[in-house]
Amino acid sequence: MQETQPPPHRKRARLVVPSRSDRLLQNFTELVGGPLGKRSAPGLIAPGFFTVERVLVILTVLAALAAIAVKNYCRVNGWNTPSQYYSTCYSDFPVLFRDRGLGDGAFPFFTEGTMFEYPVLMGLIAGATARLLPGSGVSDERVLAYFDLNATLIAAVWIVTVLATARMAGRRPWDAAMVALAPGIILAGMINWDMWAVALLAVGMYFFSKEQLLLAGIFIGLGTATKLYPVLVFGAIFVLALRSGRIRAFLVPAGAAAATWLAVNVPFAIRDLGAWKYFFDFTQDRPAGFSSPWFAYNLVAERLRGSVLPPETVNTLALNLFLLACVAIAVLALTAPSRPRLAQLTFLIVAAFILTNKVYSPQFVVWLIPLLALARPRWRDFLIWQAIEGLHWAAIWMYLGQVTSGGLSQHNIDMPYYVLAVAAHMLATAYLMLRVVFDIWEPRTDPVRRHFADDPQGGPFDGAPDRLRLDVLRPSASVLPWQKAERSA
Repeated sequence: MQETQPPPHRKRARLVVPSRSDRLLQNFTELVGGPLGKRSAPGLIAPGFFTVERVLVILTVLAALAAIAVKNYCRVNGWNTPSQYYSTCYSDFPVLFRDRGLGDGAFPFFTEGTMFEYPVLMGLIAGATARLLPGSGVSDERVLAYFDLNATLIAAVWIVTVLATARMAGRRPWDAAMVALAPGIILAGMINWDMWAVALLAVGMYFFSKEQLLLAGIFIGLGTATKLYPVLVFGAIFVLALRSGRIRAFLVPAGAAAATWLAVNVPFAIRDLGAWKYFFDFTQDRPAGFSSPWFAYNLVAERLRGSVLPPETVNTLALNLFLLACVAIAVLALTAPSRPRLAQLTFLIVAAFILTNKVYSPQFVVWLIPLLALARPRWRDFLIWQAIEGLHWAAIWMYLGQVTSGGLSQHNIDMPYYVLAVAAHMLATAYLMLRVVFDIWEPRTDPVRRHFADDPQGGPFDGAPDRLRLDVLRPSASVLPWQKAERSA
């Protein structure tokens, strides 16, 4: 007798449903009949057209349209100071198009004498999109077209980020809805080209989760050539490689990333060393940037007639504090009762970099959103954090409107309120870090591991036994939920 094969959708793994697993979302489902029922179990019941990924793409497109609507005042009236600040529609795209010669045909790292204060790949993106526009000059029409073209490409890489996040989330693809609908990306995703680096890192982490280490390294290297922060993921990979004894999982992607970064950067360094070094010199020599703790300190010091920190002191303090934070994270990773997840450690390292760095631009919030969706997918904490970041986003534009032009008094905020907004953003980020640290130290509170998973993004580390653990602080954990599942299989 011939065996009947189960339908293809019956082979899928049961997915974690946010309306069942997240208490906050459970409350919001009452209006539509409560949490999703067992007869529509995702992963087991065929969803028809509206698969998880298609729904996520639709949500991302709607959020991208909202992001463009946020900039609509400037799209209609132009990017002029101070109205671009008071209308909270500032973007670097029009400013750099006019002020760095992009509209007049200059191409960063190719045109002689052109200085561009960003890494190489970001400069190439800026120059290539300018060359795609017809005509010449910096007319209002071309400025608008430049913004619209880059905003469309940002929407495309946003979708890539969402899909990569969903695919490496294991049984929790709906966690990528945090990235698709993130208020932080809606408000700040189209300020600069940071979403390109975010997407490249997400794709690199996706390939790492599938144990395609060479591809992972290539995409992380491209992300680092766009914005330096993606290289921080190797700190997390290195510590996990030590703990699991799987050193190859670090050496292969790190080598591929280094080779990729060199392949992008070396030709331009040889061609024009001054233009290539400008980003690094600019970063080193600039004073404390807006919304960094160092800038907030200097504002308070000026108001109290105290001593202001010069760039050299800020550089030293920022670097030393970040290194101390990295050492603390490494100690946590090597002493925790159970091996931490890759996304947890990466989130902690990037968040520590943001909190100690000499610059905090409003768009830096987009770096953390996909990492948090993987590290601690809890909607209540996520939305509270995003609300506080939204307050900071509004405060910085009101403050910039004042310092750049004086502006009308009813549009301005005084310095103490701006400093409070910076402090609130820092405290909210630090709170998320503490929650992730607690999840690492007590894995039963980890939303991901509660659903019988070890490390969906871990690739070669997923399910790996410990080879090196410093057990001076706490003995090994008892059998955890995902370990029980493995033993009973």
